[in-house]
Amino acid sequence: MAAAPAAAGSGAGRGRRSAATVAAWGGWGGRPRPSNILLQLRQGQLTGRGLVRAVQFTETFLTERDKQSKWSGIPQLLLKLHATSHLHSDFAECQNILKEISPLLSMEAMAFVTEERKLTQETTYPNTYIFDLFGGVDLLVEILMRPTISIRGQKLKISDEMSKDCLSILYNTCVCTEGVTKRLAEKNDFVIFLFTLMTSKKTFLQTATLIEDILGVKKEMIRLDEVPNLSSLVSNFDQQQLANFCRILAVTISEMDTGNDDKHTLLAKNAQQKKSLSLGPSAAEINQAALLSIPGFVERLCKLATRKVSESTGTASFLQELEEWYTWLDNALVLDALMRVANEESEHNQASLVFPPPGASEENGLPHTSARTQLPQSMKIMHEIMYKLEVLYVLCVLLMGRQRNQVHRMIAEFKLIPGLNNLFDKLIWRKHSASALVLHGHNQNCDCSPDITLKIQFLRLLQSFSDHHENKYLLLNNQELNELSAISLKANIPEVEAVLNTDRSLVCDGKRGLLTRLLQVMKKEPAESSFRFWQARAVESFLRGTTSYADQMFLLKRGLLEHILYCIVDSECKSRDVLQSYFDLLGELMKFNVDAFKRFNKYINTDAKFQVFLKQINSSLVDSNMLVRCVTLSLDRFENQVDMKVAEVLSECRLLAYISQVPTQMSFLFRLINIIHVQTLTQENVSCLNTSLVILMLARRKERLPLYLRLLQRMEHSKKYPGFLLNNFHNLLRFWQQHYLHKDKDSTCLENSSCISFSYWKETVSILLNPDRQSPSALVSYIEEPYMDIDRDFTEE
Repeated sequence: MAAAPAAAGSGAGRGRRSAATVAAWGGWGGRPRPSNILLQLRQGQLTGRGLVRAVQFTETFLTERDKQSKWSGIPQLLLKLHATSHLHSDFAECQNILKEISPLLSMEAMAFVTEERKLTQETTYPNTYIFDLFGGVDLLVEILMRPTISIRGQKLKISDEMSKDCLSILYNTCVCTEGVTKRLAEKNDFVIFLFTLMTSKKTFLQTATLIEDILGVKKEMIRLDEVPNLSSLVSNFDQQQLANFCRILAVTISEMDTGNDDKHTLLAKNAQQKKSLSLGPSAAEINQAALLSIPGFVERLCKLATRKVSESTGTASFLQELEEWYTWLDNALVLDALMRVANEESEHNQASLVFPPPGASEENGLPHTSARTQLPQSMKIMHEIMYKLEVLYVLCVLLMGRQRNQVHRMIAEFKLIPGLNNLFDKLIWRKHSASALVLHGHNQNCDCSPDITLKIQFLRLLQSFSDHHENKYLLLNNQELNELSAISLKANIPEVEAVLNTDRSLVCDGKRGLLTRLLQVMKKEPAESSFRFWQARAVESFLRGTTSYADQMFLLKRGLLEHILYCIVDSECKSRDVLQSYFDLLGELMKFNVDAFKRFNKYINTDAKFQVFLKQINSSLVDSNMLVRCVTLSLDRFENQVDMKVAEVLSECRLLAYISQVPTQMSFLFRLINIIHVQTLTQENVSCLNTSLVILMLARRKERLPLYLRLLQRMEHSKKYPGFLLNNFHNLLRFWQQHYLHKDKDSTCLENSSCISFSYWKETVSILLNPDRQSPSALVSYIEEPYMDIDRDFTEE
């Protein structure tokens, strides 16, 4: 047998032991200690010194050790792989060795993924762990990157088949051996190089899967503008490749989450924003811009999102379809599905799962109704669902980015909304069948189900699309737009300008628009459904911004208010998230709308029902404060109107009567200020601060601001905490000035949602923060000197 090549400079040969080998043996006279070899290899892997590769051992030594340790011949194969993969090799023998190694690792990866057994303990020395420990991963990286090396001006080439084998082995090692994926993620040049392998269809799926895993653990986000010829690469993808590529894009265009809850506070976010201004755009923003600069990119995403299942590639062989599916799925979904159908067939006395050849029919003994003929079609449906949820996610992120208006214009132009409307019943909100495919260990109603995930992603997209944008009217069809115009005409109010400006050629077609379809399924949703939160958020986003009477009446006529009240009162919903979304939606639906308050009073027609409703409101003001704000604002407007209809509502509505009482307002005000502090303010609870300001602004309009401040002081004393509440409020208002006076979007939202000019907001805050203790409207006038604590520094370093 030929001697294995020795490490450079070691002097190791067939009849001699290198220093590393001697150390591994425990000295010249020591007994062989295989575990010691592995420990030293592991140490070398961590430090980069000492034993790091199989090439540092002789083949004779490795063969002897393999007999005891059962390494499956992997170290010896790596020796041969190293010898046959040098720069001047033709790589033919190299590929044969890869074919020997691949099944040794793939079987372990399959067992690991299907949870047949656990291979996470390194003490069992599975093949993937041995492969990595003896330098297999680094060797494959070197082999894959050989084409980047030029010899006499010519770049080396390796076959697609060989690249595919290398990628599969690397992926299987990543799956089974902890730390490999992170090590690969640290090789930035290798990660960038991997993108170039996606130019070949033969290596695309393996490359995309490996990149996705690597980017998932990479500490720093990769920059797509560093990928060579990105525009050409993406433009040459077929639709199926582009859909797969969206899984990678999902990681590259979303801002990285630090995982630290403190980073979600507004203090921390403001500090981060100041830091970002000095650093320039984030990697995610750069990546979004890079994608939007690719000609036809958004148009192709819209086509992918809206294509029907029948339009997807339907002539591929079953094995190709299975390979694509397996690449998409975690937890071996396909294998689970096949096993389940096989079990069902077995129960019906059928021996095994057999798929019919092309053209098979009932005549040759394979009936169309058999599960084995139905499975491929169900797989195509689920495959399309998996595609669409990734595409919708990318579109959703782009809609929330810096180029939002550009993306909005393109999405409208390429008719994403009408396309989704046409898919709503048959795919997006299709009925579950008894044989619907679900993930291993889960059920059809689990949030991990592809069906469930697609629905949630669809609702998130609608929310982002409708939020404070005039394109929201594309969610309606022509007939529904005419209905909005008729509502405005009947109420003798001007039509909404955005409705008049809507391009009728871009709206939904069919009998119902997307918003109406959403309302229909929303009202049928079971009480325990996880969709309720997202449905309410999507509909609420349609109402956000400047209040539109026509929009409200459009939804009221479809029974939305009664549905919300049923969920809050009659079903006594317990989910805090769902309650918050329903209270927010109810507030937007009722704000300034007399008809809505009449409907409310008609539904909440007993004291018992009203008490249940109040109990839900008071159970968590963080969740219900937006409704409190909307009712307070509505009450103020109604009290200043001279109208019989309004007067009737004011005299009859339990909710308006309740909110109009000063003790009620003071109770809300005290609790709203008490449950928040500058250090704990987040995007979720800052609304409590703004609601408390709305109550005080309306009091100021009526020249009752000193009264409200004096009552707050008395409530402090009654709680035995003098100064505590007002000092906290003072700090909150100081932060409010820092936060809102430099953010145009937030200030515009406050103005539009309250119909109170932002200048009045600023004036009220300035009056409250007036340092003059003689001012009857200044907070400091109501904080006794011994309890004064208003100069605390709340800024975060």
